[in-house]
Amino acid sequence: MPSSTWRMRSDAWEYLRFAVKRLAYGSDDIETLAADGEIQRSLRSLETVEMYWAGFGQRYVASIGDLLAAGDYRTALDRIGRVVNRLRGDTVPEEPRDEFIEEQERAELATDADPRPRFEVLIVDETTPSERDATRAEGLRLRASADDFIYEFVFVPSADDAVAAILTNPNILACVVRPGFSERTRQRLSRDLRETIDLARAEVAPGQAPSRSSLASVQRVLGLADTLAAIRPELDLYLMAGAHIEDLAGALTRRFRRVFRREDQLELHLSLLRRVSHLYDTPFFSAIQHHARRPVGVFHALPVARGGSVVSSKWIRDLADFYGLNLLLAETSATSGGLDSLLAPVRTLKKAQELAARAYGAKHTFFVTNGTSTANKIVHQALVAPNDVVMVDRNCHKSHHHAVMLTGARPAYLEAYPLNDFAFYGAVPIDQIKQLLLDYRAAGRLEEVRMVTLTNCTFDGIVYDPERVMAECLAIKPDLVFLWDEAWFAFAAFHPVTRRRTAMAAAKRLEQRLGSAAHAAAYREQQARLFDAEGTPAADEVWLTERLLPSPEARIRVYASQSTHKTLTALRQGSMIHVYDQDWVRDAEEPFTEAYMTHTSTSPNYQILTSLDIGRRQVELEGFELVQRQLDLATSLSQAIARHPLLRRTFRVLTAHDLIPAEHRETGRPMPLRDGLATMWQTWATDEFVIDPSRITIEISRTGVDGDTFKHEHLMDRYGIQVNKTSRNTVLFMTNIGTSRSAIAYLIEVLVKLAERFEEVQAQRDPEIPLPAEIPMPPLPNFSAFAPGYATDSVRPDGDLRAAFFRGQQRGAVEHVRHDELRTRVASGAAPVSAGFVTPYPPGFPVLVPGQVITAEVLDFMAVLDTREIHGYDALRGYRILRDATE
Repeated sequence: MPSSTWRMRSDAWEYLRFAVKRLAYGSDDIETLAADGEIQRSLRSLETVEMYWAGFGQRYVASIGDLLAAGDYRTALDRIGRVVNRLRGDTVPEEPRDEFIEEQERAELATDADPRPRFEVLIVDETTPSERDATRAEGLRLRASADDFIYEFVFVPSADDAVAAILTNPNILACVVRPGFSERTRQRLSRDLRETIDLARAEVAPGQAPSRSSLASVQRVLGLADTLAAIRPELDLYLMAGAHIEDLAGALTRRFRRVFRREDQLELHLSLLRRVSHLYDTPFFSAIQHHARRPVGVFHALPVARGGSVVSSKWIRDLADFYGLNLLLAETSATSGGLDSLLAPVRTLKKAQELAARAYGAKHTFFVTNGTSTANKIVHQALVAPNDVVMVDRNCHKSHHHAVMLTGARPAYLEAYPLNDFAFYGAVPIDQIKQLLLDYRAAGRLEEVRMVTLTNCTFDGIVYDPERVMAECLAIKPDLVFLWDEAWFAFAAFHPVTRRRTAMAAAKRLEQRLGSAAHAAAYREQQARLFDAEGTPAADEVWLTERLLPSPEARIRVYASQSTHKTLTALRQGSMIHVYDQDWVRDAEEPFTEAYMTHTSTSPNYQILTSLDIGRRQVELEGFELVQRQLDLATSLSQAIARHPLLRRTFRVLTAHDLIPAEHRETGRPMPLRDGLATMWQTWATDEFVIDPSRITIEISRTGVDGDTFKHEHLMDRYGIQVNKTSRNTVLFMTNIGTSRSAIAYLIEVLVKLAERFEEVQAQRDPEIPLPAEIPMPPLPNFSAFAPGYATDSVRPDGDLRAAFFRGQQRGAVEHVRHDELRTRVASGAAPVSAGFVTPYPPGFPVLVPGQVITAEVLDFMAVLDTREIHGYDALRGYRILRDATE
């Protein structure tokens, strides 16, 4: 597996330190080590990759090679140690030998000892060593003790190298482009990195350039700027030019924050620091800190504020000891004095939400302090009305079903493809979504369809192509609204590959597509195939076969709910709603505000809000690095299981071949990231569904235990390993931005111990007793139907969920029926109707909803569920059944 470049870099320096230390201190096999090819390979790799990092650089690596060739191992070890210490975050070099420190190294050590946050600035230009040294010296001269941050320069000569640098080095937060750069790299790059560079550059076409004789040069600059911005939108781009700077400034403002002449080094320096200060800014967190430090008299609600009811108590003082006094000092009901109201923000919270919208690529962002369940209800209430049809994945989180019930909308359930072998669902194919829209059109009811709601990505890591789904749906109904439940996908906005499949990025690309002349021409051409001269649409087969193009007049109305706390830094229940709605002011702002007021507490938790604010700072400044590391570690885990002889006998990592039917995969790679970033890039650009690499689903049939037992008794109780979801024969492991390499190593160690234990147990078991995996699982049940009293009509699947729900709240209208008795009724031909929601948790989607006919398939599935927590079902009393579903 090609690891990420920065992990390869770290490992190569660590290996050099290990090997050269043995040389320096006289290993028994010193001659073998001195001739070690791995040392030379590490040096060659580092001499390439160090171009893309500030600090020690290629000359430093070459000098180490010279020292090793001369047999001066102790000096080489000293220099290697300085790099390793920086990579580890240390500031004091190990075993320092000052007599060998040169001027450049002294500057490096001074930088390492500086406690201020450090970032790197990419300069794209053909430069000489002396020019690079001069620029670095000028940067050091401009550095002031009052600066909040420090930065260092990375120099690359070509557009290829610029793309390689920002894909490789997450510390780069700004880029200065000088027109003198070349196009192609002269570096010896890995095939994966070369292919990724080509994919990135091919995806972005340069925009319109000014009509001057320098057209070709300007196009090159535009193309590079667009490519860099597409890969890392958080980058600050600057242009440093000479001639015609005034004309360029007017033409290139959209791409570059500022255009400078080369002599404007001070202005550039100040601009770099100011921009990072904008990313670093956390207005609400700063306001809370200021409030906690102020002497305040509390004549308001909240006795716990300022620790008033705690610190003077004899009995609960341990609360402050455990959580710390700052938590209590920051607790308040005030919305003034620098703070703000979540319901009507005008100051710090308003700015914090605007910064979050910038980070996630939204037009508007709203903080939610009681989870994504509430976020979903807010969006539903804002956008749909009673009797509107909402096309919703039946497998989605229960909050969407509850939201539909509350609004009085009618759900038309979409069926995800079942993965019967593993007892969970996949995602909803695009042809099924299109077919349902076409059915509504044929029935003359298309105008009733208001919104499409899908989960991206699913609990099990199956990711849609939102741009394709929205484009093809809008081609049938151009005013559809979309709600993407991205509860488990917040991290995806901060990696160039995963970002493309987020709702906000897809909405932006779709808006740009619809505004292009090329799209308008392609749309007119397709319309000629889809409609005859009289305007009669072609057969459904034609619409299902073609990749439909929306009208240029279609409206982009996209919402995403996000459990920020699930995959990024935020306290529990910290969520966000992101909005990309072209009709926001005209149609949505006022109803959204009312819905937000309806579901949002007037006393929101300020600690949750603070964590959302500071979590946004983190992902803008280091999100790319954290997400790439998260993906790398998950790939390492899957690779370790696949390669370890004992683990692969006991466990099996499920791949795209297991979780996505072949007709929904074009590239055909089982685990694309394991083949390299380029393969993942290509797969995520083309396939209908992909698998989130940070989610590793392990099939455990050969252990002899079910998923719930494996989770609770073996992983958690025995080894303290937490996992979120299991099915009858699978366990889902998830990496996140807080996962470490040590945690992965510990998990692998635990899996090995468990595999040994299971093998020993299996060797002694009675072969006549079947394993749980050998007991046939019933197929996953589809949504049966709404009962006649609640179905809209006999043709379409939507129904009156709210009427059934409220009837189910009437005591005399409901009876409790135990499982066996209900099975007997169904077998005798009865069609009992559910009075409420029945939801196994996790994963949290209803197997039954109010008004749904209960079938034998549903009961068979419920009988074998191994989930301990099932909402809406009482094991002693049974199911809640409507006595007469037709009344």
